[in-house]
Parts: sequence; structure tokens; C-alpha cells
Amino acid sequence: MKLVFATNNQHKLDEVRKITAGYTEIVNLSDINCHDDIPENADTLEGNALQKARYIKEHFGYDCFADDTGLEVEALDNAPGVYSARYAGPGHDSEANMNKLLHEMEGQTNRKARFRTVIALILDGKEYLFEGIVNGTIIQEKRGGSGFGYDPLFVPDNYSQTFAEMGNDIKNQISHRAEAVKKLTAFLSNYTL
Repeated sequence: MKLVFATNNQHKLDEVRKITAGYTEIVNLSDINCHDDIPENADTLEGNALQKARYIKEHFGYDCFADDTGLEVEALDNAPGVYSARYAGPGHDSEANMNKLLHEMEGQTNRKARFRTVIALILDGKEYLFEGIVNGTIIQEKRGGSGFGYDPLFVPDNYSQTFAEMGNDIKNQISHRAEAVKKLTAFLSNYTL
């Protein structure tokens, strides 16, 4: 099976291709000659994921899936949430986002957080949603050099390393995106036309 993954984020694409290897061929937006700035202005992760998937289906005709991910910090009323990528402004600057989060968390004793990914799949004219969640803690300083986004600040429950310290092989087994993609691949492996 071949599916379009509606993303321009190479990190996400690499992560999902590793998780789905052997199950599904993942095609990216440049493979279908899509260079559009796809709208992503819903106020929920589910809304953004559906908005992106519907855009590809409507404009290019392909069965596809899209995701949206947010870091939800308990002490900040689940912020940055749907605004995670542009928390410090529209530039999608991971360093600025992490610095703003650290500033907002100063003096907070409750450092519980979770990463949540929602995948929207459009297949044969039907829409499906898959969710992955990983709970953890926001630490007080950045650690590690791999991963992307908030990975250097997030230690998943039952681990001592941040996502950025543990490397992609371990992260891709336990992450929020991995959980959502596993649900997607399980659905696809049982799917019959």
C-alpha cells in the first residue's frame, strides 16, 4: 500500500518511515509535487491533522494521512498544546520554543507533561483518527543532541534520559508518534477494500 504523508517535516517523515518499514510505502509531499503552504489553523490537534489530510485529498486526490503533535504541560493548562511549533512565534524555532517553555516553567514544582500525536487518515473516502500519548516530565535544562522540537527537555515516564539523549531507535519505539503510527499500521494491516 502507498500513502501520502502530508508533511514537510523531514524529521517526522524519517521517523514514520522507520516505524512503517515493511508495512506501507510512505510518499511525501514533494513526491506528489505539492509545494503548497497547507493551512494548519484549527484550535485542536485533531482539527489540524484533518485539515491537512483533507487538503491533500481535495487538491491532489490521494489517500493520505497527516499528523499534528503537541506538548501539553499540566502546570501551564496544557500549553503549548496545538501551538507547540510556534509557541515563541511564527518561525517554528525550536530553540526559542524551548527557551520560552523553560521561562514559563520557572518556579513550577509540577513538571508533568505529555506529548500527544493525532493522525488523521483519509482512505477510500472515509476519515479515521489515531492517537498516541507519552507521559513524562519537563526537566530544567536541555540535554541531548538527537531528536527535534522539545526532545531535549522531555523525559518520558520510567526513563532517565530525554528523548534527545536516548536516540531515535529507542524513541521510535516508545514515542507518542510511534504509538499513533503503530495504531495506524495495525489498522492498515487489517484493512480490506
